[in-house]
Amino acid sequence: MALRHFLTLKDLTRDELQSLIRSAIRLKADHKAGRAGKPLDGKVLGMIFEKSSTRTRVSFEAGMAQLGGSAIFLSPDDTQLGRGEPLEDTARVLSRMVDFVMIRTFEHEKLLRFAEYATVPVINALTDGFHPCQLLADIQTFVEHRGDMAGKVVAWVGDGNNMANSYINAAAMLDFQLQMACPKGYEPDPVLVEKHRKRVSLGTDPLIAVKGADLVVTDTWASMGQEEEKAERLQTFAGYQVNHEMMARARNNALFMHCLPAYRGLEVSDELMEDPRYSVIWDEAENRLHAQKALLLFLLEQLEQ
Repeated sequence: MALRHFLTLKDLTRDELQSLIRSAIRLKADHKAGRAGKPLDGKVLGMIFEKSSTRTRVSFEAGMAQLGGSAIFLSPDDTQLGRGEPLEDTARVLSRMVDFVMIRTFEHEKLLRFAEYATVPVINALTDGFHPCQLLADIQTFVEHRGDMAGKVVAWVGDGNNMANSYINAAAMLDFQLQMACPKGYEPDPVLVEKHRKRVSLGTDPLIAVKGADLVVTDTWASMGQEEEKAERLQTFAGYQVNHEMMARARNNALFMHCLPAYRGLEVSDELMEDPRYSVIWDEAENRLHAQKALLLFLLEQLEQ
């Protein structure tokens, strides 16, 4: 048995990541053609949510159902986690009852502690440090529309958050250039930036970052847990809205992505969100479903080796 977790993209090799994306595209086609099988028949996914969710919960639940399995929603309000049970104890117990565990939480350290004591695959469904499941969907979406990401240019505009950190990992693994623009004080993990400086450039001017980009990506300026900073962040990020003027500096066939939820009129203009010449956000959102199905099948396959 080869127990594998998915805590960041770096838990996959480059070949595994590319194979997983091909599998996701195939699963999507099979689902639309009505020929999907039930390879997860009898399997159960435990879903721990300390942060609220729409896309993550629905995509994992629907994905398990489509593959013949089932999912159990767990929140701190409904479990002993909310009453102070140690993560280590919860990890040991759940591992004896379910076949996978996905966790959506705040501190990345919590995820690492849980995975250390779990004996089933653990999936990072978002932490403050990384959001690798979203990157699977983003990569799948780009491949579907434009092909291989190697040699391409991706622009990140906005907060140097968990998505920004995950894009740095993706750039290193898939050989694309990542041009990042973040306000001072809101940069991504400096250790990651330094480690991958051959693939990553970091500045403060979004107009420089998007120049020549094949893909422009942004995210909300104030994530969950940062509500008290919202007013300050709105001032700091005022010049970072991705709109048609900014996209005009990218390549003619550049794509725009946002992991959602989006605050229209803040980090992205309403007009750009709705412009099919650039925006592929609805494909991106749908692909969470299929990329995560591919991930679950990959982790199960590793267990069976």
